[in-house]
Amino acid sequence: MSHSGRNVARNKDSGLRLLAAGLLYLSPVLIIMIVFTFYPMLKTLYYSFFTTNARGIPVLFVGLDNYVQLFQSDSFLTSLRGTFLYVLYTVPLGVAIAFFLAVISSERLRGIQFFRIVFSSTVGVSVAAGSMIFLFLFHPSIGFLNHALDWIGIAPIQWLTDPKWALISVAATSVWMGIGFNYIILLGGLQGIPEDMYESAKIDGAGYWVRLFRITLPMVSPTLFFVIIVTVIHSFQSFGQIDILTKGGPAESTNLIVYSIYQNAFIHYKFGIASAQAIILFLIVLIATIIQFKVGEKKVHYQ
Repeated sequence: MSHSGRNVARNKDSGLRLLAAGLLYLSPVLIIMIVFTFYPMLKTLYYSFFTTNARGIPVLFVGLDNYVQLFQSDSFLTSLRGTFLYVLYTVPLGVAIAFFLAVISSERLRGIQFFRIVFSSTVGVSVAAGSMIFLFLFHPSIGFLNHALDWIGIAPIQWLTDPKWALISVAATSVWMGIGFNYIILLGGLQGIPEDMYESAKIDGAGYWVRLFRITLPMVSPTLFFVIIVTVIHSFQSFGQIDILTKGGPAESTNLIVYSIYQNAFIHYKFGIASAQAIILFLIVLIATIIQFKVGEKKVHYQ
């Protein structure tokens, strides 16, 4: 064998050893992902082509009938429409409020640390605890919100039992619970902007709003982009607040896809239908994420 041939073989062996070493170090993570992510996804896809018995065992291959049945179901179409409305209610408002709070608390003011703690406090509140807080706030007779409306002469609102208000009420709960996480991430992005950029802009005569739109927004856009993507995905996966506040009602107005999956799988024992819904939800989230990357990333300013 020539000298060059031996070098190629040696480099190949070295590359294989490095690959084996890398896989060995990554093996714990790979095993966890295979067991808890990839295997359940493949199992769900497999179940979506079958009808199952009450124990979740496939008994009859039906192909795409589960998917066809879903798109012919008024209940599923209602849950699909409610899910998109819920995402529309929660994402823009939640991100906007968190960004506003992050901007005002990034100023160097006395006592601002206290407000930073208050604004980020919801990150430590569990879904169950947060939902119980709003369950009392929305209570038709003893709830604070209806008492406040009564003080100003407005008739009480059936926040959780009126189909026109139930989804809005659940969305408001979700926005409040998500503000803490979004606020912390956005505040970190704002604090990473170099101060000398603002100083240079002030010297050039730029006012507050010019600095906000010409410096702050472009520089924090990667963080804002990340927060929007995470918030969209989280909104599609909301479950706990719906289960505690409305249980999918009234008149299925808050029966979002995730809650519908839970009902079909663990109440009606229709695991095939539930699996098909889960696959549809996965595809919706995947498409939404791809669209955000295709459209939103063009407007992101990377340093």
